[in-house]
Amino acid sequence: MPNLTIKNLHATVGNTKILNGVSLSVSSGEIHIIMGQNGSGKSTLLSVLMGSPKYTVTMGSAKLDKKNLLDLSPSERAQAGLFLAFQHPQVVAGVALGNFLRLAKNTIHSAQKNKKPAMAPAQFAGLMREEMNKLNIDPAFMSRSINDGFSGGEKKKSEVLQMAILEPAFAFLDEIDSGLDVDALKIVSKQISTIHKKQKMGLVIVSHNPRILDFIKPDKIHIMSKGKIVAQGGTEILKKIEKNGFESFIKKK
Repeated sequence: MPNLTIKNLHATVGNTKILNGVSLSVSSGEIHIIMGQNGSGKSTLLSVLMGSPKYTVTMGSAKLDKKNLLDLSPSERAQAGLFLAFQHPQVVAGVALGNFLRLAKNTIHSAQKNKKPAMAPAQFAGLMREEMNKLNIDPAFMSRSINDGFSGGEKKKSEVLQMAILEPAFAFLDEIDSGLDVDALKIVSKQISTIHKKQKMGLVIVSHNPRILDFIKPDKIHIMSKGKIVAQGGTEILKKIEKNGFESFIKKK
């Protein structure tokens, strides 16, 4: 089963250091949650792993099994099995959500060792409607431009829909809980858990809201501060956060 291994990863944006030695190991089937104050480097870590050109890696390594992710382009990382649900999903006018997802899925299929046949439009539409129904997404969104006119909650549901259909080996969810009301959070969290159980992917969720843990049970929780992981453990960490906030972890470093 594939493993994601990050060792002593450093990264900058311009002349500013953002990541200062992140080390993390995630195996297939595991759920890891990364928490911390705003600006601690959580979202940057996910963007660096996906190959965002905004950041420059200055030290360290990131491997998916034996593949050196840092040598791969963003599209090659996606074809290797990585997926990122964005904190602020962008509008892509003129590109229908359904057409985009069918093209993406067939492209990933063609890049795999055991190539699967391309899905025909009618076959894919049936799959997409099934997954949209689980997230209470109007089927009409299939033909709408990506995120065009979507509410904040609809954008987050769309990100989870993409994860369900693309079936990544490792999925990174960047504050997937932000902007969701209580009902939407329950629906999205339940579907994330269902997808994870079915696909047995490695799952890394970035959040600063302990409430998501009411719905998703992680194998490990990590606390980030100043560009590195300063603490990790199980749900017992939540009691410290609730009592003293993230400051109790930061002051130790």
